[in-house]
Amino acid sequence: MAENPLVVADEVADALSGGRAVVALESTLICHGLPPEQGLPVARQIEQTVRAHGAVPATIGVLDGRLVIGLSDEQIQRLVAAHPVAKLALRDVAVAVALRRDGATTVASTAAAAAEAGIGVFATGGLGGVHRGARDSWDESADLAVLGRTEITVVCAGIKSILAVPATLERLESLSVAVLGYGSDTVAGFYQSDSGHPAPWRVDSPQEVAAVMHARRLLGLPPAAVVVALPLPEDEQLPPALHERVLADALRAAHRAGIGGKEVTPYLLEHFHRETGGVSVTVNVSIIRRNAALGADIAVAAAAR
Repeated sequence: MAENPLVVADEVADALSGGRAVVALESTLICHGLPPEQGLPVARQIEQTVRAHGAVPATIGVLDGRLVIGLSDEQIQRLVAAHPVAKLALRDVAVAVALRRDGATTVASTAAAAAEAGIGVFATGGLGGVHRGARDSWDESADLAVLGRTEITVVCAGIKSILAVPATLERLESLSVAVLGYGSDTVAGFYQSDSGHPAPWRVDSPQEVAAVMHARRLLGLPPAAVVVALPLPEDEQLPPALHERVLADALRAAHRAGIGGKEVTPYLLEHFHRETGGVSVTVNVSIIRRNAALGADIAVAAAAR
């Protein structure tokens, strides 16, 4: 393969070389985390939100044997339209590139690609983690190991509530990933405002997050992510009783269907979308837009230091 398969879009490259704010965005979220008809409109909303807050969006994905940092609108349309497109964890990216297959990048592969390109902030929806029943299945998202060795700040709505949240927090601690509750003393719960678990640290402004990022650089600490957990307002969360009922049903359905590995999360999210009559989609979109806005604010604050 003669040409460099890692391609940074001109707008993103110019912003990085000029020390301006850039926010990485994953493509799995828009290709697998939402109903197909929602993917493109939401992708555009996310990018517009980042721009409105003063940063350059860099949606990441694999097309035609290239890992692209900063997909164009046309490229995003193509990726979303190729439903179902391959879901590329970090282990899959080189294979997809070599075989010239298209694919959407997960939290792990997006974080790694963004860090390689020099992007310091990444906004996503909910964080992957340890799956329920992992004591028997050993099912754990590759996101965790990658975040444990990648220097990037990830803005999310906490750990996906369909996962084993306490076990995921323990793994993040073991991997030296700092978890910051944004404006909250507890960790955000994805569809729920509050996971019920205390946040190790609290921050209340983009400037405080930027200060943490700066301190890590000054100290020369080993590479590891900083996770910023932004909770939904209570009036925007999925009603708790509905959440618990649908989650229990979804877990039973996944077990009966023999769903495992990287197919678990999209299966459970699709179950939520269907059984809540689209309410979870509305909540998910709110999560994504809020995280994109905060991610841009943090990137702007970091660029100003």
